[in-house]
Amino acid sequence: MVIKRENTKAVEAGKGVVRRVLNRGGKLMIVEFTFEKGAVGDIHSHPHEQIGYVASGSGIFTIDGKDTEVEKGDSMYIPPNVPHGFRSFEEGTVLVDTFTPQREDFL
Repeated sequence: MVIKRENTKAVEAGKGVVRRVLNRGGKLMIVEFTFEKGAVGDIHSHPHEQIGYVASGSGIFTIDGKDTEVEKGDSMYIPPNVPHGFRSFEEGTVLVDTFTPQREDFL
């Protein structure tokens, strides 16, 4: 199934953070997060496995209390129920995350 980005819905996901569910099927979901400079994805956890990819920009990714600077091209794996969050260094930073199972709370 192909879904055009222009046909997806942008949702505010926090101050300076926009979320778009790009596609989903079976047990898998892909989601784009766009951050303003200095925007924060608060520390949280969920029962889903997550792999993230920095499509543009940079920031600090915190996983289980450990901070790591990330930039375009870097990726992150977050096991289920592990606390994690992100702070953007640049305007227009984009993270693309995959989740399994799907994040029903994003629908």
